[in-house]
Amino acid sequence: MAEKEHFEFQKEVKRLEYTKQYMDEILEASQRDLKAVQDKIKESMANLEYIDSSDSYINILTNSRFFELALNQKESLEAVKKKPYFARIHFQRTGEAEELLYIGKTSLFHNETFEPIIVDWRSPVANVYYDGRLGEITYPVRDEVYSGHLYSKRQYKIENGNLLSFQDVDLTTNDELLQDALSGKADVRLTEIVATIQKEQNEIIRAHLRQPILVQGAAGSGKTTIALHRISYFLYTMGEHFNPEQLMILAPNKLFIEYIGDVLPELGVEHICQTTYEEYVQHATGIKLKLQNPNEQLEAIVEDGLDTLPSFNIPQIKGTLFYREILERYLTIHEQHLASLFDEDVAIEKYKIIRGSHLKKLFLIAFSYMPIEKRLERIKKIIQAEVKRKSKSVIDTLNKRYEDMIGKALSGLRDPDKRREMVTKFIDERDERLPKIKAEAKSTASTYMRRFEKIKIKPFYRKFLTDRTILSEIAPEWSIDEQEKFLKYHKKEQWAVEDLAALYFLHAKIKGIPDQWKMRVVFIDEVQDYSLFQLAALKAGLETDMFTMVGDLAQGIHSYRSITEWDSVLDLFPRANYFTLQKSYRTTIEIMEVANKILSKMDEDLPLVEPVVRHGNIPTFVQSEEFNNEVIQEIYEKLLQSGHQSIALICKTSKEATQYSKQLNAFGIEATVLKEDSVLGKTQLLIVPSYLAKGLEFDAVIIVAFETPYFDTPIDRKLLYVGLTRAMHDLYLVGPNKETFLLGK
Repeated sequence: MAEKEHFEFQKEVKRLEYTKQYMDEILEASQRDLKAVQDKIKESMANLEYIDSSDSYINILTNSRFFELALNQKESLEAVKKKPYFARIHFQRTGEAEELLYIGKTSLFHNETFEPIIVDWRSPVANVYYDGRLGEITYPVRDEVYSGHLYSKRQYKIENGNLLSFQDVDLTTNDELLQDALSGKADVRLTEIVATIQKEQNEIIRAHLRQPILVQGAAGSGKTTIALHRISYFLYTMGEHFNPEQLMILAPNKLFIEYIGDVLPELGVEHICQTTYEEYVQHATGIKLKLQNPNEQLEAIVEDGLDTLPSFNIPQIKGTLFYREILERYLTIHEQHLASLFDEDVAIEKYKIIRGSHLKKLFLIAFSYMPIEKRLERIKKIIQAEVKRKSKSVIDTLNKRYEDMIGKALSGLRDPDKRREMVTKFIDERDERLPKIKAEAKSTASTYMRRFEKIKIKPFYRKFLTDRTILSEIAPEWSIDEQEKFLKYHKKEQWAVEDLAALYFLHAKIKGIPDQWKMRVVFIDEVQDYSLFQLAALKAGLETDMFTMVGDLAQGIHSYRSITEWDSVLDLFPRANYFTLQKSYRTTIEIMEVANKILSKMDEDLPLVEPVVRHGNIPTFVQSEEFNNEVIQEIYEKLLQSGHQSIALICKTSKEATQYSKQLNAFGIEATVLKEDSVLGKTQLLIVPSYLAKGLEFDAVIIVAFETPYFDTPIDRKLLYVGLTRAMHDLYLVGPNKETFLLGK
């Protein structure tokens, strides 16, 4: 090492030691603060036992808040202590002094000097590191734009609190930190991405937070990590005005949730809802369903061929906006029926309280923005208020009338017997009638509203699916034959994922989504596997368009019932910003060349993926007429010897996965079939059905195809493309010939 480099290295070592030492001081102080606050809480709790004092409650609440803050700082510092920062910028804001700012996963300021010891990667000035070339630059802070000069950007390799190396970079330099991350292992890469965010990824992460975004991202372009970092950036920027529990990640399956489980806490993101679309709908509606496994449906199509799907494809129809229109017509019939029940006026005895025609207008027009049953609840409250107000007037009027009648009887009748008889009659009538009116007034609203029965959504939807009269009225566009096919399809009660959008939509329009499940911001991964109606139903039910949607049409393996182009999604979200990511950071150039051959055969006409400059072994084709344990063992051992830890054997169907797992385990190779609720293993060979591989990545992949080769059909091309793009470093194809993998001459 040259003398100058050695001197710089020693300076950086000292800076790292200073940072760690100050973190230790803060951690010790936090520990003392935590102890002190705990003692104060205990003292306040003890006081509550014998002093009924609001001061004690206030002390508990205040100290609990301090405790939470101290604990959060302690936990965030402990999380980054082994790697306090990953980069530094030498920067001068216009009109201010030069600064060396060290960028990490959290922020840390000196308590006395307020010197920034670590700057959070999400802060506006850190954007200079991700986005700025050296020289004169500008960067936004809220609604203002600041300018300055960026002298240098430096990256650090720090492990277990020790500085291994550093490198000065600009946009023209090969990013060593990125190369190190890409050459690393799949099980640690996801948690280290914050240090290697690239310019085009950074733009998406920091894109306007009050507008929806849609990202078409190639396999390995970092779609998932961008979405996760955008969540972190969102909470960092908007956290003061936003409850994290109102933010939701919709994941493709439980396996994916487990996969990202370590990332969000590292990014300082906790308490957000992580679920699947299927689970969310059932929670939000309270409707419990036994759903057909969508992967079984996919496998049946894969085995039988896409051309076996009927032209009147009901799963696909249920995902269209036309299906939403049919359901809206069905809702209108229900709404008109309810409106007709307002033909009667609200009255107490013969006294009119509110005209039914007025209530009808409220229901159909004034309150039309509300769910149907919420409208009825509001109308009931209006009736109650009017009855309360007017019943007093009715009683006062009747009281006066009886007083007049009694007065007339007393003064107008000379016969004392008749006079006594009439006065007694009027008093008895009054004393009997007025309490009845008071009692009737108490129940008038409930009695009137009893005609509006609450409906159950599942039977309501089921009636639509099976009633010939209703269907012919609301779906006249379908021929008699198509209507019959629709009715026959639903004769047996079975529920599929494509029914969830309809159930959720109907629930939102009739009952409304409960506040607990009314998320304000939604992040959707693998959005290409959603139908347009699924997205439209979510948007309507949540009453927000704040969606971050990431996906890849080339991986749309459920395209027989989901989105096949983005224009219709952008029409549904007119405020959305649209981004494309064509660079792949996952796979080597050699692997991507093979995957691009399959991509070029697809109907979607997507541009080829640009692999980041990283070379590796050329994918190996191994000829084998049938599944051979010895062949797999030889490849597997070779991959293990190369240092690979996560290795997947990808086959086309789950039936094959089960079969191959039994064979390999009997042969002595520990192999586990990956299922949706699996916990990802680190050492054993994972056998993955092709449809479950999406969203995952592995150090090395072996793709096998024997009994069910990949045919040149839309779904098979996508399943194969998904498999090919899972491998970071090494790829093997094992089958009777290359044509099995659509790679013939």
